[in-house]
Amino acid sequence: MPKLRLNQDTYAVLLSHDPKIDDQALHLLLRSEVAYIGCLGSRKTHAKRLKRLEEAGFTSDETDRIYAPVGVNIHAKTPQEIALSVMAQVVEIKNNEEVG
Repeated sequence: MPKLRLNQDTYAVLLSHDPKIDDQALHLLLRSEVAYIGCLGSRKTHAKRLKRLEEAGFTSDETDRIYAPVGVNIHAKTPQEIALSVMAQVVEIKNNEEVG
């Protein structure tokens, strides 16, 4: 990821469920100008994630950029439905930014 060009045209979703991977990616994403950062996981998982990020020196203003649990709440059950809910949220954010 450090070699990727992260800018306001970048929409990132973290799906690994492994803090060792996701946290490193979040450190890079939160310091960039990406338009969207989404993370898969429960509210409990996200609370733990926020605690780790706070301990790493990130402020709540920075971590408020993270959409978690990721996706529009359509009560998704299957992987396909979860993917649809995530993409719906990405499109929603993209289209709202174009208007604003």
